[in-house]
Amino acid sequence: MKAKALVLIAILSLISINSSSATDCESACVDVYTQDGELIFEARKGSGPKASAHPKPTTKPTTKPTTKPEVVVKPKVVAKPKVVAKPKAAAPKKATVPKKSAPKPLTATSLSDRISKSLPTIGISYQPSFQPLINVPVYFWSDTPSTFRTKVDLIGEVIDVTMRPSFTWAFGDGTFINTTDAGGPFPNGKVTHAFSTPGTYPVVLITTWGGSFTHNGAVRAITGEVKKISALTITVVAANSRFVN
Repeated sequence: MKAKALVLIAILSLISINSSSATDCESACVDVYTQDGELIFEARKGSGPKASAHPKPTTKPTTKPTTKPEVVVKPKVVAKPKVVAKPKAAAPKKATVPKKSAPKPLTATSLSDRISKSLPTIGISYQPSFQPLINVPVYFWSDTPSTFRTKVDLIGEVIDVTMRPSFTWAFGDGTFINTTDAGGPFPNGKVTHAFSTPGTYPVVLITTWGGSFTHNGAVRAITGEVKKISALTITVVAANSRFVN
């Protein structure tokens, strides 16, 4: 018996948790995710459809069965010969009445909104900026901010977003670097690469944005990532050396 009582208590607690989460979602549902390289914000508010749905079934069965039998028996039998000539004019009037009353429950369902935002465009720089030499480190960097923050107000719900970048450098000679540092010029830059042979190389930078959003004090991870691609070409030359006695 004690075991059965514990099982019933556990089931009731799960039902109460599910019902409370449903009511929270009806009051305000907020989500932030990525799609097609953009940041998508969505918000939805319930306007209390459950409160209006309960009183309607309680009032309709009590009032309608009492009034319908009295009206159907006496007045409709007397009016039958008179209504035979007037159905054409009465039919369009009755057909337009439900069409005007139908949109009323639609306005009481919920409010929702959705917007999208783009993340910053990335530029690449390197030093020395003119024909760097082979076997000499070249310093690379991007003008990416360390964090991207934005605040959005959707149907009265405030959403704070914080995004941070990570970087993948491809130097065109089969060498890759993965880092969270945006790099910098000489002498403090941390993204460097030395080319071993002269030539023209395509340098590609893939910036991946990920982060979280805050709503009503709760922090949640943003679903998905946003990738931005930047590219340039760099020409590396050999140093002409001459030996002198």
